[in-house]
Amino acid sequence: MSSAPPPLPKPSQGEIWVVKLPTEPPEKGRRFVIVVSSDAQNHHARATTVLVVPLSTTLSNSPCLQLNPGETGLQETSEIWANGITAVRKADLLPPRNQLRKLNRATICQIMKCVIRSVGILPNEIA
Repeated sequence: MSSAPPPLPKPSQGEIWVVKLPTEPPEKGRRFVIVVSSDAQNHHARATTVLVVPLSTTLSNSPCLQLNPGETGLQETSEIWANGITAVRKADLLPPRNQLRKLNRATICQIMKCVIRSVGILPNEIA
């Protein structure tokens, strides 16, 4: 008798989760990511992936968006890694140990503007 696979997590846009990114070296551990895909995809029963933007606590001097602990619930200021946007399997998402904040729509829009800039397009060039 085979048992059914465990249900997939149902992350929401703006939530912070933990995942081992498939694009990073094997020795690199898990990192915090922000779910940026739409809730229509995130909550769809047959969708097995979500789109995430990684966070880093190694801050740079780039014009990228930095998020303070009050916004995220993390202990340190974090910077979004805009050019690291990637799809990850829902099954690989882990909830953070402590309850973190859900980022609001305005912050998600700022994150996506950084993603657009990271591929060499200015947000005002998009109709």
